[in-house]
Amino acid sequence: MVRIANAVRPRLASAVTTAVTTAGPRVARLTKAVRVRSVHLPRLPRARTVRTWQYTAGAATAGLALAAGVVTVAGPWDANGQRTAERDRAAALGRSGGADHGRAGTAAGTPRPAPSAAPVLAGLGGTTGAVGTKRAAPAPKDLSGVLGPLLDAPALHGPHAAAVVDVVTGTRLYGADAGKALTPASTTKIATAVAALSALGPDHRLTTRTALEPDTRELVLVGGGDPTLTARTRADGWASLRALAADTARALDRRGIHRITLSYDTTLFTGPALHPIGVNDNLAPVSALSADEGRTDGSAGGPVTRVADPASDAAAKFAGFLKDAGLTTTSPGPSKASTRAETLATVSSPPLSALVERMLTNSDNDIAEALARQTALAGGQPASFDGGAEAIATQLRKLGLPMAGAAFHDGSGLDRDDRLTADLLTALLVKAGDPHRPGLRPVLTGLPVAGFTGTLSTRYTDGAAGVVRAKTGTLTGVNTLAGTVVDGDGRLLAFAFLASDTTNAAEAQAALDKAATALAG
Repeated sequence: MVRIANAVRPRLASAVTTAVTTAGPRVARLTKAVRVRSVHLPRLPRARTVRTWQYTAGAATAGLALAAGVVTVAGPWDANGQRTAERDRAAALGRSGGADHGRAGTAAGTPRPAPSAAPVLAGLGGTTGAVGTKRAAPAPKDLSGVLGPLLDAPALHGPHAAAVVDVVTGTRLYGADAGKALTPASTTKIATAVAALSALGPDHRLTTRTALEPDTRELVLVGGGDPTLTARTRADGWASLRALAADTARALDRRGIHRITLSYDTTLFTGPALHPIGVNDNLAPVSALSADEGRTDGSAGGPVTRVADPASDAAAKFAGFLKDAGLTTTSPGPSKASTRAETLATVSSPPLSALVERMLTNSDNDIAEALARQTALAGGQPASFDGGAEAIATQLRKLGLPMAGAAFHDGSGLDRDDRLTADLLTALLVKAGDPHRPGLRPVLTGLPVAGFTGTLSTRYTDGAAGVVRAKTGTLTGVNTLAGTVVDGDGRLLAFAFLASDTTNAAEAQAALDKAATALAG
């Protein structure tokens, strides 16, 4: 017994220490929540002296009890994903909101426990599970009686339009001026996503590279139009400017080159870099070369002051990384890599599917404008605001979508002259749910989840959290919402609500949320 005790004790102590360290924060929160009041207990008799084997057995029992407690606190996850949902909700509340929707940080006080997200996950599962139900879709008369009064709310007194479509059958179940073209704001990004995925495919990646001119020893940093290129220490799966510098330095060292002339090439994109709205915290000047969207505060989302020249800023950071690797460079300036230049190193973005999801979830305007230009390049058009807008329309016409009244001027929806109809928005969502077009599925999976992610992380906490997925749109006097909802019978419905001339953004937003919540019922 003594020998066993001596052998077990160190490992047991280590295991208990590890368990305590891991579970400490959760146990502390649990203790704080329970707040057991102290009570007066009768005086207990003094314990007898405990022998070694008794100590070991007791410690083992305590360790097992502690382990069981840790499991109880940390998991296992409920079958319906309840605790997973709470964890994801907490993570979502810690991130900034969409680019033209303000910051969606944690509200005052502790967030409410999040409901399970299981219904929306089942609803997006294609033709199986909840979506495959044989029950009939809601009758148009029923929807009219429910949605009509909600969409006639005083907060939506101006021009507004709505449409609801059964995703499985494509049947329109409800329409109110569904063919009226209104300003869509950021719901435009749904069209941008469908066009980019159709033109390029979900596996397409955007590559940034370095090229060495053979005669002049000029090193050119060539922008590939990747809006997610990052200069941060932790790349978190995105293309890293630091990694590109390290690989380039090694390639130069192998060639015995330790002093170079540094230039950067942004010629992939053309036309004005500045959006027609002018300098704006919601969007950096659009460039084929930029790092961290030209943000000046280290943020990853939300409106913030941007650098005036993202390409020059990225090249200067790249020069600093090369210097850290032991290279001497000139101050970088604009240039163009020749066809004779030798590629030294490359870094590529995650697949387009991931970029689309990030764009939709966070309403990222920088990604939207970059993807519009990439769509233009795929169609042989100029990679500019005008070329991107025309390329989006061209791709949607190829898909046979209802384009009457539609007008595109950018990829983000920041341009107030953009026009979309509720019919087109719901048709885009139905097309993305087509089982014969799996490459478009990121359009659905990228939509923010009500009460959980992105621009909906702080909305629907008292309503249809977890069963509504929707792209938000907000400009002064404009409020829009388009997405999917699983109704009470398990049918997956696509909806689009557009409202113009609104005077109270919060009230208009709440009115649209109530309409989406009603669909969930």
